[in-house]
Formats: sequence, structure tokens, C-alpha cells
Amino acid sequence: MIALGLGLSAFLGWHYLAGGPVIGCSGGSPCDQVLNSRWSEVGGVLPVSGLAAGAYLAMLAASLYIGPATPAPVRRLAWRALLVLAGAAAGSAVWFTILQKWVIGALCPYCMATHLTGLLLAGLVFWRAPRQFDDDSTAPVQEVCRAAPQRLIGRWPAVGMALAGLILAGIVAACQVTIAPPAVYRGGVAHNKLPLLDSHAVPLVGSPEARYVVTLLFDYQCPHCQHLHFLLDEAVRRYGGKLAFVLCPAPLSRQCNPYIPQDVAEFKDSCELAKMALAVWVAKHEAFPVYNRWLFSQESGDRWQPRSLDAARAEAVELVGQAEFESARANPWIDRYLQTSIGIYGETLQSGNAVPKLVFGSRWVIPEPYDADDLVVILHDSLGVPRP
Repeated sequence: MIALGLGLSAFLGWHYLAGGPVIGCSGGSPCDQVLNSRWSEVGGVLPVSGLAAGAYLAMLAASLYIGPATPAPVRRLAWRALLVLAGAAAGSAVWFTILQKWVIGALCPYCMATHLTGLLLAGLVFWRAPRQFDDDSTAPVQEVCRAAPQRLIGRWPAVGMALAGLILAGIVAACQVTIAPPAVYRGGVAHNKLPLLDSHAVPLVGSPEARYVVTLLFDYQCPHCQHLHFLLDEAVRRYGGKLAFVLCPAPLSRQCNPYIPQDVAEFKDSCELAKMALAVWVAKHEAFPVYNRWLFSQESGDRWQPRSLDAARAEAVELVGQAEFESARANPWIDRYLQTSIGIYGETLQSGNAVPKLVFGSRWVIPEPYDADDLVVILHDSLGVPRP
């Protein structure tokens, strides 16, 4: 069981260092969302999978010294180490399960398998440790016969060791909450020349006369895209009209995006939602900002949910009219623009199979801003947009 936990965490740690999608976790999948979130690191520099691999490796080393052939003092020390590490594994498993379920809103099967292994292993260690007795084989036979069996670790000391491990897990959790990681997950430079978009002929946030025009690749079913969209207006305001964002839908679905390795259920409607939004822009330019904001708005609950196709269609028809929407939906410009956006996505794909993605010139970044301040820093430091 220790070997299983070590193997899983080492595999995820290798993925963190090597980059690229994990097997079975295509871009935008729940697994990809978890592994590419801020919670996959501590302070933005130390992968939690690396910490887990170190803990499992230490448990494996300690387990080699708990056999009856090991002297009692060494066995006692090994069991104490196992108890502390098991407590840390159990606490971390609970913490990261809570994060995935109620904070990120997605579950990673690799991570959950690692957490389940940690919980089962912790339960086994907690059950076995107080039942270990001192059977020091180096003592004379007469003394062994006369002496009553002595526990290597008493029940309460075992509880104390386990609690110490839980405290270690709590420290890691506190560091994740309090230490803000970098606001850029990954970035790079496109090798080929990217198409130039006419800001007067495409949907955008800001003025088409803006001096700095940044391309935004996004998906209408992506929660990270939803968060970023509500920072765009403030960034434009801070630049005093000198900044604009061209909105380029890049759905994470193979139905229209050939760069996606496999489809996931979370993005099954992404292509159609993108086409509806572009149809609203074609039918009535002034209605598009309202519709775009509505697609990303949150009406109830503690977590944003993407709009359904039926609701999105009804809203579009209400904004522009039935006949106008149907006519615009058949406009071939929609498919051409969508393919242009997807082409930009493909040219900026190097180890960055995710959205949202900001592109300026030949440089691109996958941002994780927490507020407009972070977004302005990303624009300047990572993309080279002059400061406002």
C-alpha cells in the first residue's frame, strides 16, 4: 500500500516537472483543473505531490524497521515515525478532498486514489501501532519468560504521534491559504506568426481604438475563464481606454477544436455556446456585451454553473429576436472566426493545453489572477504590455 501511494504521488510529481497533460486528463477536464490549480502547489513553488512522495518514501523506509528482528528501541522509533507520517497523510487526504469537492469543484481520480491510499494506510498504522509488543530477543530466556509483555508504544503516546502528524498537515494547509502563489501558471512564445485580428470587426471588451489589444482565448464552460472575465472591465478602466481584449472563443471540445485530445462531459456544449454568442454579436453588436456577461454570471448557489443550451438560446432570442438570431446563426463568418480563434489556440499550445489564455504579439500566458491588480501585473511582466 505504501508503494502504491509512493507510485501515484511520484507520477504526479513527475507530471508537474515535465508538464503536459496527464494520461486520461485532457485539457479542461476535472483532473486537469485540479492539477493546474493553485492548490496543487504550496506557495506557488513546491508541488504537493512532491511532499506526498517524500512522505510515502519516509514511510517505506520506516516500515523496513518494524519487524521482530529489529531491536526494540529502533522498532519503537520506526513506529513513532510511521504514526506521525500516517497522521500527516490522513490530514492531508481530508484537506485536499475538501478542496477538490467544495473549492475547485472538480475531482482528480489520480489525486483521490492517492488520498484513499493515505487514509487506508493511516487506519492500518493507527490500528497496528498500539498492538506492538517488546519481544527483545537479545534478553536471556529466563528474563523473557518472567517479564510481562510490554507495549512498544502505549495507546495515548500513539494518539499524540498521530496528532503531531495532523498538525503538520494543518501547517501545509495554512501555508496554501496564506501564501499567495504566482498569478501566472504557464507562459511561452508562439513559434509561428499569429493572425492579426481587426479590432473593429470582432467582439471585444474595451475600445477598438485601444493602443494595446490583447487576445483572450476562453471557453464558456470554464470556471477560470468566468473569474477572469469579471476582471477585464476594471483592467480596461485602469488603462484609461488604451487597453482592449479581443474575445476569441476556443472551446475545449473536439466537436470543433481538433487540438483537444479527448472530450470530457464538462465541455460538451462549449462549441454550441460559442457559436450562439458569436451569433448574438453578428445580429446586434450592442447586445453582445450583455449576453457575454450573462453567460458568465452567477444567479444562485455558492459556485458558478455554465448556462444550458436551452437557456442560452432563449436569452439570445430575447436580446436580438428570433428571426435575427436564426439568420445570424447561419452566417459563415461564425465558423471562420471560431476556426481563427482555435488556430491561435493551436499555435500557443506548447505545454499549455488550457484556457483562459492571454496573447499579446507572439507571447502568451495562462493566467491565474485573483484580482485586477494581478491582471495588470501579468499584462506587464508576462506579456510586455506597458503599464497604465
